[in-house]
Amino acid sequence: MKLIKGAWKILVGIKDALVLALLLLFFGALFAALQAQPDGVKIHDGALLLALDGTIVEQPEEVDPIATLTGGDVANQYRLRDVVRALDEARDDDRVKAVVLDLDRFMGGYPAAISDVADAVQRVRDSGKPVLAYATAYTDSGYRLAAAASEIWTNPMGGVLLRGPGGSQLYYKGLIDKLGINAHVYRVGTYKSAVEPYIRENQSGPAREAAQLLYGTIFDQWKQGVAQDRPQARIEPFLTDPAATVQAADGDLAQANLRAKLVDHLGDRIAFGKRVAKIVGADDDKPVGSFKAIDYDDWVQVHPLSKGGPAIGVITVAGEIVDGTGGPGTAAGDTIARLILDGLDDKKLKALVVRVDSPGGSALASEHIREAILQAKAKGLPVVVSMGSVAASGGYWVSTAGDAIFAEPDTITGSIGIFGIIPTFEDTLDKIGVNADGVKTTPLSGQPDVLAGTSDAFDRILQAQIESGYRKFVGLVATSRNMTPARVDEIGQGRVWPGGIARQIGLVDRFGGIHDAIAEAARRAKLDPDKVHAVYLEKEPSKWAKLIEQFARQQDDDEDSVERGSADLFSRLAAERRATLAQAIGDARRLAQGGSVQARCLECTAFRPAAASAGDVRLLDLILTKIWQ
Repeated sequence: MKLIKGAWKILVGIKDALVLALLLLFFGALFAALQAQPDGVKIHDGALLLALDGTIVEQPEEVDPIATLTGGDVANQYRLRDVVRALDEARDDDRVKAVVLDLDRFMGGYPAAISDVADAVQRVRDSGKPVLAYATAYTDSGYRLAAAASEIWTNPMGGVLLRGPGGSQLYYKGLIDKLGINAHVYRVGTYKSAVEPYIRENQSGPAREAAQLLYGTIFDQWKQGVAQDRPQARIEPFLTDPAATVQAADGDLAQANLRAKLVDHLGDRIAFGKRVAKIVGADDDKPVGSFKAIDYDDWVQVHPLSKGGPAIGVITVAGEIVDGTGGPGTAAGDTIARLILDGLDDKKLKALVVRVDSPGGSALASEHIREAILQAKAKGLPVVVSMGSVAASGGYWVSTAGDAIFAEPDTITGSIGIFGIIPTFEDTLDKIGVNADGVKTTPLSGQPDVLAGTSDAFDRILQAQIESGYRKFVGLVATSRNMTPARVDEIGQGRVWPGGIARQIGLVDRFGGIHDAIAEAARRAKLDPDKVHAVYLEKEPSKWAKLIEQFARQQDDDEDSVERGSADLFSRLAAERRATLAQAIGDARRLAQGGSVQARCLECTAFRPAAASAGDVRLLDLILTKIWQ
């Protein structure tokens, strides 16, 4: 009895300690968030500091509270339109004496998003204001931004290592066979490669052909952008024979970069900070190498979107398209449909712009979103689609509702095709001596039977459903783009296209960004494009999510510019590989869940910054811990 009482006291003590720890974390976060409230008074003369510690995205996800409050790694996400607006506002504001791009922990973004930011950087530079970039090790995306700067700095122990798009994709067929899992695949589309990791051990010929065209075209656009912004840079040797180029500089990558004019100066953070301080002034209250900096979050806060004139609604379809509800950064069908319908009822909209930045996902959710968009047309509103970095598969399905489609030359689009996967485990059970049997009253009894396998009737029905869904997809595209179904099928079959070719073959109407689409929507509504404003129909983050986000930003702001952690080449590569392993956890989860009929693009992930969900990262850490033990 004493033993039981003692154990109970220990459990109660543990519980009380955990409650106290959570309360301390909560009030600590609350205090930090209150201290971090942006205030226009903070804006003073100096350099606008864009310390992009993470990725540039169309719509940031809510931060992971567990990782934030426990001090774990939190990958920051920067909203594309905010970054571009911050740079454009800096051009004519006399308080901004220079712009600093701190790219030391920048993890990149899709090509179209990076091009938009690079163009905004170039506009600042064209205005006559200096733009200075710094990183210990530049990624391809980071260098694309830095090329638009007036000065590029790198650490003498770092440098620019250009790799280009592409690389290996994980294929799980061998593992699935060893585990005895049967992946039942139902698909239409010769080029629909999203199912290949589960049914093949390598890339198919058609998938390789499509990927080579896509990667080659977009990489050519990257090279053209760098050459235009920094014509003195001799990047070709670093692309064709990088080993010999670096060895010719005695293995000193930074020196090789300097000789080829990829960078202008070699120096550590202190030297870089001193250089910026000469332009904008030193911050005497901070260590040597500090300069007068304008905080990015404060700057965005005091430069909100315009609210004058008639309202053009903008609905954002960003991230994987999923069924049901969800938060920002995920295109949840029910949530987005409700945002559209509520906006049509409450916002007095004159037109609707659909901003698509998605590799696709659930076909059912895609159709749900498309039907909600059609309600705008039913009210007589013009609908214009603005494709962001990627609008493929389900993302293109949604786009068929538009009266006109805008895209960037390096937008990734197309992938007209659908598929479904259902795993069964009869062979897995057989390996451990377990069998499954039972009474079936119809050919579909118990189907899909994950214990004994699917029946022939079930397989034929699901394949017929997939083929019917593909015909619907083709029909939507044919009607929207004034093509014959045969022509859509010819350029469809799951093939992914870069925006430039997509325009040539009729999948896209015009080149342009979100502002061009808003202007076109205004003109179609017979309004002056210069006298309208955009109303973004987005689900507001919860107060708790905002609190956690402000706490995370406060943690970042507490780091002085000369004390920020640097990421050298090896640490960057290690972080990317770790994220790739975490993505494999996500692939396994998607296979196990089965999911709905999918219209999703695999090739698009080659351009996505290495990232994974917080849950997948935690699961990977647990697995690796067990292995190392």
